[in-house]
Amino acid sequence: MPELPLLSIIIVAYKSRAEIGACLGSIPRALARADGAAGAVEVVVVDNSPGDGAGDLVRRDFPGVLYLPAATNLGFGRANNLGFGHTRGEFVLFLNPDTVVNASALNHCLARLREEPALGLISPRLEQAAGAMDLACRRSIPTWWDGFCRASGLAAAFPGTRLFAGYNLTYLPADGTHDVGAINGAFMLAPRRVLAAVAPTGEVFDERFFMYGDDLDLCIRVARAGYRIVYDGRERITHLKGLSVAKDFERMAPAIFDANREVYLKHFNPRGSRLVHWKYTAAFGLWKAVALTRARLRGHRRVRPL
Repeated sequence: MPELPLLSIIIVAYKSRAEIGACLGSIPRALARADGAAGAVEVVVVDNSPGDGAGDLVRRDFPGVLYLPAATNLGFGRANNLGFGHTRGEFVLFLNPDTVVNASALNHCLARLREEPALGLISPRLEQAAGAMDLACRRSIPTWWDGFCRASGLAAAFPGTRLFAGYNLTYLPADGTHDVGAINGAFMLAPRRVLAAVAPTGEVFDERFFMYGDDLDLCIRVARAGYRIVYDGRERITHLKGLSVAKDFERMAPAIFDANREVYLKHFNPRGSRLVHWKYTAAFGLWKAVALTRARLRGHRRVRPL
């Protein structure tokens, strides 16, 4: 029987013809196992928008990749679950198609997962094309105060002050390693055993969340199961952030706020209190209205609620 892959990578594509080639081309075919031997890397692409040319590119240039065209747009969580069901690796990486990875970062993160059994999820530093850090790659589970500081501009005005910068943890050294509340769904690496413990049915992501919020939900569930979530800024990958939102701004941008509202209602209002429900609905509704209005007035096609 052939040896199981060391790493399984699942990529959910949506109108990704322009960037998925660079992403797949950056993935090494093998990485180092604990004994130093080469371990295979298997890659699964679930295409939520077949027909845009991404599938033709994958089949032609990356024949070793398992390509799964969806009959309809499954959303992020459901598509990732579909891909997960076709994998066998000891470790699993959920990766966005608008990323460019490297062997150094992957080997480093895999080594940490092997050496630290209590570690459940890890991400390196994610950098945008111009070199700026994608702040969402290390986040807290925001409190009301954290949300207020970000919405009011206090977090941006005092990024090095713990009191005001709890949202994106910008007071922490970017090139250090830290336990955090959440990492970005663009790069989420975990041992399969942890995912099996958190999602014994095989549904790693909650399929109630069509797009956005699912990464935050998974981080909360992993932490509540007793595992650590770690950001390691000593290694870096590239994340061309915001491409999917920009392609379908009018539909997807509001969905960011709605999904994260539902995450908070799921985890922080388990008894279904009407008052708590009203508070989160009002808060996220106001945040969405302000952020989308500002984005449209400035001509931006990106929003960043979390």
